[in-house]
Amino acid sequence: MGFGAGIRTLQGIIALLLMSAVPAMSGAQVLEQAPPAPIQQGQRPEVVPADPSSATPPQSVVPPPVANPPAAKTPIATPTPKPRKKGPVDALKPGQFRWAKQEVYTGPMKIVVVLDIQRIYVFQNDELIGFSTISSGKKGKETPTGVFNILQKNVDHKSNLYSNAPMPFMQRLTWDGIAIHGGDLPGYPASHGCIRLPLVFAKNLFGVTQMGQEVVVLQDTSTPVKRPEPPPATDALAGPEDATVDPTLPPPVLAPKPAEAFPPEPSV
Repeated sequence: MGFGAGIRTLQGIIALLLMSAVPAMSGAQVLEQAPPAPIQQGQRPEVVPADPSSATPPQSVVPPPVANPPAAKTPIATPTPKPRKKGPVDALKPGQFRWAKQEVYTGPMKIVVVLDIQRIYVFQNDELIGFSTISSGKKGKETPTGVFNILQKNVDHKSNLYSNAPMPFMQRLTWDGIAIHGGDLPGYPASHGCIRLPLVFAKNLFGVTQMGQEVVVLQDTSTPVKRPEPPPATDALAGPEDATVDPTLPPPVLAPKPAEAFPPEPSV
């Protein structure tokens, strides 16, 4: 009897607990279904999706591509030219020279003068037999460049332009005052246009050259000179086949040739 009363008492307590829980659940349902609060003026409505799982995720904003500036080109370094190795020609001091003595000097000869370094080179059979320092024309009286030929040779020449100045072992290149000869070499251009040589070198060169010997004068080794073109060959007398000449006329009288091929009094 007592046990049954206890069970009934326990069932009553459980019923009371269930009844007290129902109003709270019903109130929760009412709150969930209640209409949204009115939107106040100036307030933006908030959109709430019915099903959060079906809501579209916000699109991620992709920033525009950043334009990279063009890479600066690395300048190409120009290689520094190697200094020219100095030889015995560069080591000469003013007035010094080298000359290779030989028993006989035969074969083609070349003479080259380079003004910017004040040097003269003598080749025979394409071999260097002599080189020397020089003194060429000073400013305002520069030595002309080009291809020349020896026109006259005189062991003991005196200048008729510059107060009978001595020009030993003179070898003329032009008729207006340019020649190769022995003279003073101060170490820089100092003449009136001639090419001065050490006296001994001038004597050696005088002894091996011939009339008509070619002499090339360069400003520097990188600037070549043009050889003069020979004049075109012309026939002084026209043949009878020339329609412009009357064959019945006597031939023209030619002027007599001069006794000397060169002027009698050149200027040096």
